[in-house]
Parts: sequence; C-alpha cells; structure tokens
Amino acid sequence: MSGPAQAAGVGTGPLPGQNSGAPPLRIAVAGASGRMGRMLIEAVLSAGDDMVLSGALDVPDSPSLGHDAAAFAGHTSGVSIASDLRAALAKAQVLIDFTRPAGTLAHLAVCRELGVKAVIGTTGFTPAEKAAVAEHARHIAIMMAPNMSVGVNVVLKLLDSAARMLNEGYDIEIIEAHHRHKVDAPSGTALKMGEVVAAALGRNLKECAVYGREGVSSPHGGERDPQTIGFATIRGGDVVGDHTVLFAGIGERIEISHKSSSRATYAQGSLRAARFLAGRTCGLFDMNDVLGLA
Repeated sequence: MSGPAQAAGVGTGPLPGQNSGAPPLRIAVAGASGRMGRMLIEAVLSAGDDMVLSGALDVPDSPSLGHDAAAFAGHTSGVSIASDLRAALAKAQVLIDFTRPAGTLAHLAVCRELGVKAVIGTTGFTPAEKAAVAEHARHIAIMMAPNMSVGVNVVLKLLDSAARMLNEGYDIEIIEAHHRHKVDAPSGTALKMGEVVAAALGRNLKECAVYGREGVSSPHGGERDPQTIGFATIRGGDVVGDHTVLFAGIGERIEISHKSSSRATYAQGSLRAARFLAGRTCGLFDMNDVLGLA
C-alpha cells in the first residue's frame, strides 16, 4: 500500500460531504441491485452537493436492468441500471465495487482503459488476484480494503498494540459471524485481523493459522499449539458482521470486538475513500491512508 497520506477532511481541505467549489465527484456503483449496492446508491444520493450518481452496473440476468437505480427506495435518480460496463462507466470518475473477485477484476480492466478510479470492498481474492489488482493500480488509483468501516480500521490499530503487549502466555482466536448469503470464509476482515496480529508477533499467518478444529486440537496431536492463531466462522440469518479477537491467558481473557448493525458504515467509509481518491492519479491505497492512520 502507499505511504502515509492525508485523510479526507483533515487539514484545510473540505470536510466529507462539503463541496469545495469543484464539480461533484461522479460515482458509479457495481452490483447495483444487491444489498450493498443499494446501500451505496442511497449513500451517494444523500451525500450532498460534492457527489453524484453517474452509473449503476449489474449482471446481465439481473431483473433490475433498465430500471432506475433508486427505484427500490421509491426515488428517481435519472440513472438506469445497465449491464454494459463501458456504458455504466462512461461518465464516472470513481467506481465503487463490492461484488465478487472475478467480476471486480473484469471491472478494473475497463476502469484502467477508461481512466476511472476504483474503491474495492470485494473480498475473497487469491494472492494472484491481489497481484492483478496491484498491477492495475500502477495505472489508476485504487483503494482496496476488506472492511470500509472506520470502527473496524480503528480496531485493527488496537489489535496491533494489544498483540505486541500480549506476546507471551496468550492464545489467540478470531471469531466472526455473517449472514447466510456470504460466500467466502473466513471473512476478509477476520483474515486482515489475523494478518495484523501475526505481523505484530513476528509470525506468518499462512504458517500459523488454524481454520476450524475437529478431533485433537493440534494436527500433531496433543494440546493446542500456542504459536497458532485460530479462526472460527459462523454463517446464519441476517448478521451484518461481527468480529472478535480473543487473547486467552491463564486467569483472564481480553476480547476486542466490533459488531456491525448496518451496512451504512461500509457505505459511508466507501464515500470517504472515493473522496480520498479524487486527488490521486495512481497507486494502491487502504483505509489507513484514507483515515490518516498509516
């Protein structure tokens, strides 16, 4: 990711939602008829005079194609949902994408061709797919994060500090819960939490992660390996997203948790990221850059 960068709304620049006198930032939304897509569309339409919806994209078999992007909310945006990517991006400056890895990569290829920046909340990328995103970022500005919530990104900072201080005598487990429709597991946020904790402890998450347990606690037999970081995944109902990192010692437990009750936090973080990208031409950024936490 990039080095430290000034977050939107910090210093002498306009606060998020305020217009500095420049034309409004033109935003396109991928997955426009999905739960997150609709939340993003509502957020853009409510953002004020510094942002405008310029495109809405969905898959070719979506029943919402041709409908107004805000029809679900009983409003009219003047933007129709389209499956033609180039048409949806024709007027856009930034695409916000919370879809699937294959779709996001296809979108990025066209964004690169058209010079459109991208905010990516998609999770489940393989290492090779992440490398492909980084290659696109050599040509356009991309902000990619497994979780756009300001609170989650503050928690990541807290986890780094906690892991450094609780580096001996504590077993670490990460528990996450999401709705029944979520495809990837563990969640991108849980994996990011594991990466932060492992890095603070000088470990490689690929070598020390344990994804679920059955039978004996250790693959080599015997008790739990204290060097491992465990993951437990729950899928059910309409849980938006709960994450807890447990540091379990002898005689005490420390839990650092974040619970989302609405996708609105992800949408607002995405708009903040879009504003951040407005002043960048290329590079791969994360929410630390957006929030000035890097």
